[in-house]
Amino acid sequence: MIVLTATPEIALADEPVQIRAWGLPPQQLITLKAWLKDEKGKIFRSQAFYKTDTEGKVDLDRTPAIGGDFQGVCPMGLFWALKPVTPFLRLMKRDVIGSPFHVHLELYPNMVFFSDSEDPPAVKTVLERWYVTPGVQRIQIREGRVRGALFLPPGEGPFPGVIDMFGGVGGLVEFRSGLLASRGFASLALAYFAYDDLPKFLESIDLTYFEEAAQILLKHPKVLSDGVGVVAVCKGAEIALAMASYLPQVKATICINGTNAINGTVLTYKDLCVEGIPYEVEKVLVTDIGAMDIRNMMADMRSPEYQDSILPLEKAKGPILFLVGEKDHNYDSLKFAKEALARANKFGKSNVYVRSFPGAGHLLEPPGAPFCMVSQFPFFPLPLMWGGELLAHCRAQETCWRETQDFLRTNITRPRQSKL
Repeated sequence: MIVLTATPEIALADEPVQIRAWGLPPQQLITLKAWLKDEKGKIFRSQAFYKTDTEGKVDLDRTPAIGGDFQGVCPMGLFWALKPVTPFLRLMKRDVIGSPFHVHLELYPNMVFFSDSEDPPAVKTVLERWYVTPGVQRIQIREGRVRGALFLPPGEGPFPGVIDMFGGVGGLVEFRSGLLASRGFASLALAYFAYDDLPKFLESIDLTYFEEAAQILLKHPKVLSDGVGVVAVCKGAEIALAMASYLPQVKATICINGTNAINGTVLTYKDLCVEGIPYEVEKVLVTDIGAMDIRNMMADMRSPEYQDSILPLEKAKGPILFLVGEKDHNYDSLKFAKEALARANKFGKSNVYVRSFPGAGHLLEPPGAPFCMVSQFPFFPLPLMWGGELLAHCRAQETCWRETQDFLRTNITRPRQSKL
């Protein structure tokens, strides 16, 4: 009898899965497939081909994939390689509390391609991939101008507080906050445009909005009151760096593939007004698959006329970590991170760090999230290129997630250190 096991069957989305099969003929070519439906009914799927050992077994922790969507030993490859049947979609969990993703694993005792849908699998199993652990509480935030969702871990706390932001996609994105809360952080998924009664477009950045969000988080009885961490990607990372530079409530900051200056929009805070560096839209490239590569769209911030737009990160009260995909096709993130580090060194700020990952693209997300090289995007007429390579990118996600938690836990839960 052929047996297919995947353990754990019910787990958080950032946890590894061990996939094994046995009861097969020795040295036989088999196909393993994975698929799921997102909350809109869209299918994402992957496949890989393996050869059983002399005992008729396959163990993805040791058995290399011969072909399919990837090659080599890659225990989580079937999850990493999930891609949409409908081109240019991005897998993103919306209802993180109410339901998991159900990932279907199927084994075929021969070589089967997706077009052979009439062939039933020899054996199959279904996994639940959750974005919150039992006991995590979600609280809708609609206080003053601030809109978001606060995720609290089980227990009395107090817990280290984190503000979690995404980029130009807008809206309220909660899946990372759900996982952060599952790992012991009180995480506020913060919307700042295109949600509820917030502006539909990001025409300016009012930093007092983000300060209000920090104050709301810090006054919660289950949150440590000494200061917050901020983790953000893309445009959100630009805002996170501004928060670190100007807001005293910020103790630690993680910028994922962001910039070191204000771009495109005006930033205001009290009497401060920072003009954004204008986008050079004429430098957009359209790839051979009809997607937009916009990494060269930002003007050179080293030009004298843009010096006032560079964020004074040397004023930050706490450490800053830049996480960078070296094959980011959305931003020239490595250049921006290096410029930020050079400025920190110039001003004697020694707790600014850059971790760059060869082969990784723009969308560095918690592990288990499939690689997304290109997808449709609001406000753009064509899909956007995110860049990266499947295996290098997803391995970087695993490292980034560990380092994100370590960095936040170390720097939020201990007394504030000198910025030097």
